[in-house]
Amino acid sequence: MVATTRGGDSAPGPAPDPGLFGPGSVTWQMHGDPMMWVAGVRALYLQALHPLAVRAVMQNSDFRRDAWGRLMRTANFVGTTTYGTTEAAELAGARVRRIHGMLSATDPATGRAYAIDAPELLLWVHCAEIDSYLHVLRRSGYPLTDAQADRYLAEHRVSARLVGLDPAGVPADRAGMAAYFAEVRPRLAAGADARAVDDFLLRPPTHPLLVPAREVLWRRVAQLAYASLPPYAHELYGRPAPAPAAVTRGLRVTGTLLRGIPARLRWQLPPKHILRAMARLGPGARPAPYKAGR
Repeated sequence: MVATTRGGDSAPGPAPDPGLFGPGSVTWQMHGDPMMWVAGVRALYLQALHPLAVRAVMQNSDFRRDAWGRLMRTANFVGTTTYGTTEAAELAGARVRRIHGMLSATDPATGRAYAIDAPELLLWVHCAEIDSYLHVLRRSGYPLTDAQADRYLAEHRVSARLVGLDPAGVPADRAGMAAYFAEVRPRLAAGADARAVDDFLLRPPTHPLLVPAREVLWRRVAQLAYASLPPYAHELYGRPAPAPAAVTRGLRVTGTLLRGIPARLRWQLPPKHILRAMARLGPGARPAPYKAGR
């Protein structure tokens, strides 16, 4: 039955759910940018440098055979929590917490078992991911002021809560993020697991007919993502750090090329989170860099 007003007009229905972030957030604008894919690969390189975090991945997933699936599941989680309804985002977070709560791993140094949802590990994965998104997009030419960058980090206390972290303990600005990385740096290392991730990202297994595409396209993405890592990460992986100016040029050229692809075409790729959000909220919800400062 349709509700009516006294004059016979239909009463307005409930306002559509903007989700956890909404179209007014910096996150909503940034996560529609195609350089998020390069940033996601950088996050994998960085996350692999925490021995306990990468051991948890290696022992609880078939990373070598299903790395693509893992990358797509991460992208789907980010898309759902950014552009989905509040209910969908909360359900996605609950699913992640439930799975993590059932799993453990063995410390390669001590042989002791540990829970993979330990706050230290969750915080490392979160910070490596969010820092990578912010770093790659800004360095590739995405227009963000320092205040907007801080706002982005503060917004992601929400996504930290979804995976089981206390938002109060999560860096909420660039200064806090820098302090966190300085504090955790002595615990990082490029052991056998990190080198396995490195090897996979440079030479992922693929169908023989797709090897040329892997060499031309994927290798460029992986090399660019690796090149954008902080200097200490290059030192740990044991390869010379490239010249920063050359890396920035590469990121800007790649960003310009990818952003030249019409957004409507890019957003047609499954699972179409952005298009579904625009259908739910209207065309004004379209992500765009110039909206980040609103």
